Amino acid sequence: MFTSFTMKLLDQLKSNLRSQYDKCLSFFPGLLLCLTIAAAARLLAEHYTAPQMLFALLLGIAFHFLAEEGKCSAGIQFSSSTLLRFGVALLGLRLTLDDVLSLGWAPVGIILTGVGATILVGILLSSLLGRGKRFGLLTGGAVAICGASAALAISAVLPKTPNSERDTVFTVIAVTALSTLAMIIYPILVNALHLDDSFAGIFLGGTIHDVAQVVGAGYGISSEVGDISTIAKLLRVSLLVPIVLVISLYFRRRSSGAVKGLPLPFFVVGFCLCVGLNSMHMVPAIAKDFLIPLSSWCLVTAIAALGVKTSLENILTIGYQPVLLITLQTLFIAAWVLIGGVYFL
Repeated sequence: MFTSFTMKLLDQLKSNLRSQYDKCLSFFPGLLLCLTIAAAARLLAEHYTAPQMLFALLLGIAFHFLAEEGKCSAGIQFSSSTLLRFGVALLGLRLTLDDVLSLGWAPVGIILTGVGATILVGILLSSLLGRGKRFGLLTGGAVAICGASAALAISAVLPKTPNSERDTVFTVIAVTALSTLAMIIYPILVNALHLDDSFAGIFLGGTIHDVAQVVGAGYGISSEVGDISTIAKLLRVSLLVPIVLVISLYFRRRSSGAVKGLPLPFFVVGFCLCVGLNSMHMVPAIAKDFLIPLSSWCLVTAIAALGVKTSLENILTIGYQPVLLITLQTLFIAAWVLIGGVYFL
């Protein structure tokens, strides 16, 4: 009897292992496709000094025909969901609480209120332009927090609609393009206004959408401006956690009337854990040297997958209002930080 039970247990274990192996194997073609696109995007970005996420997105769209291919679909979906969440969680290793506190209370207040006001303005303008509050929340969060990474994280907790992926891809393209433009124009504006290093760093870090462009703009002026702008930017990145939590709770309450289970998305818990461990200096340098680039790889691969899933024809139907919306949001947060700095710094 014991032998029979053992054999049944071993058969069940063997069956489960086989099932998991087959599932992992089904991910391989699509995952390999997205990783190849990500690698090509990184190579092009290094060669042409341009945003790698934009390259990944555009290259991915060129391979849209493979999204309908049965062999690739599972891996593409895995890349655009699971890898995305893992990459966002690892972003927490770039931030410590000491970095945030080193800015001082006035800059922190300007940045915090600027992020909140930009999201609210985004929702209002989106409603006025007939695009709906959901789209305003997505674009406002992307502009206010950290560009493409925030767009991906927020889209992961928003209710899905037939145009969800189209809206996310458009937002990524728009904020990346505007962030690159800001990287060129804002340092010229800083010099024209004769801002000191502290004010210049707060302005660049508090307004440019993506981390890479903040680094490029800040260190292009001076090392001190680069350090301040990077810390200011990472403060905005840290706000991804409470904002994603609030969005998740809001839509879960609307759909079910009450929050059931863990209210925090798992990747938000991971982000908080990474920030906490990094703040306590519990992450070895060798681990950070591996995990931070891994985070970047995960996000670029997720962007590539999102591009593969997106039809260019569908993108072209979005209209002029979203372009106007994201441009106005970008100008709003720039004006907010600039005016706030004049009065409070």
